[in-house]
Amino acid sequence: MTLTEAQLADLAARLGAELLARGWRLATAESSTGGLIGHAITMVPGASRYYVGGVIAYSNQAKEVTLGVPHDLLVDHGAVSAAVAGAMAEGAADRFGVEVGLAVTGVAGPDGGSEAKPVGTHQLSVVVRGHPPRVERHVYAHDRDGNRTAAALDALTLALDEVRRLPVSG
Repeated sequence: MTLTEAQLADLAARLGAELLARGWRLATAESSTGGLIGHAITMVPGASRYYVGGVIAYSNQAKEVTLGVPHDLLVDHGAVSAAVAGAMAEGAADRFGVEVGLAVTGVAGPDGGSEAKPVGTHQLSVVVRGHPPRVERHVYAHDRDGNRTAAALDALTLALDEVRRLPVSG
């Protein structure tokens, strides 16, 4: 296991412990990370107790059909936007029937960026049922693999922080 894989697995294990303490389950919706978050979560023995599954929704059509992201959000804001990231997280939670949805959408590179959304731009979102989605924008300056890995690490950190922020009885 590489250092990065160990970091991902450590964050995923800590998130899993927090989810178990609350009796909550998690689903993921990934675009630019291409399943890296789901991979990290499933590296942890016993993850099936809290991880239901995930969707790699790479195209806009997949975001609409699989996660229920409204077409108008994609047209008005673009796939790499706070609105779409939030809708992806909500869609994952709703479609899998879980308490927590975690989503990532971004421009991993090396091309595909714009002035408004340069290569490395990612939107991360976590939603806990009964609470509004929490979204963070990050811009990374790595190569493609580095951008994907950084987004996965930050998404797991975001989810861990949000789950810890809420009361166990929540």
